[in-house]
Amino acid sequence: MEAAIESVLKEFHERSEREGELYRSLSSEEFHARIDEFLLPIGPEAGRLVNMLIKTRGARAIVEVGTSHGYSAVWLAEAARATGGHVTSFDIHAGKQEYARQALERAGLAQFVEFVLGDAQELIPQLPGSVEFALVDHWKSLYVPCYEVLLPKLAPEALIVADNMIFPEDREGHIQAYLERVRGTTGMETVTVPIGNGLELSRYAAP
Repeated sequence: MEAAIESVLKEFHERSEREGELYRSLSSEEFHARIDEFLLPIGPEAGRLVNMLIKTRGARAIVEVGTSHGYSAVWLAEAARATGGHVTSFDIHAGKQEYARQALERAGLAQFVEFVLGDAQELIPQLPGSVEFALVDHWKSLYVPCYEVLLPKLAPEALIVADNMIFPEDREGHIQAYLERVRGTTGMETVTVPIGNGLELSRYAAP
């Protein structure tokens, strides 16, 4: 990768390390009250994997559900540039998306990402065409609802990657509900990959 991209990723990694020391010192209540302050990125191994999957699939229509601060978007955009594709990234937090936009500009990848502010459940059905790759990494209670609107948009052989399958603990059962829904979908091949916080990698062999 070019020096500009490596520099931005390094900034993210250094910030994540600093924040990790802070949020590990907080109580659960304090952490959740301040959760929007933290990056909570998928991490370099997971980032590299999604980047490789997009390139291997040759995916051009790429969706990110949960921009956050833009760490994943850097990996997605670099892959989109290689495939001649484009990333549509959804989030409801304007401040996070602005941070992400600036990071992508510094990385020289801004032209490959469209940041969409709003509810992904409402906006995904409005996307033109089909989706070839999707990264789902936002509030866990919304994993199943967003999967339901993504499913009709999936192209044959589309890939979906969902984060946080292993960590943090699934106390409210949202991850289990997502796994059951994905594994019960006709034509969906899926496996949990123990990289980062755990990824569910699913391939849609359309019936």
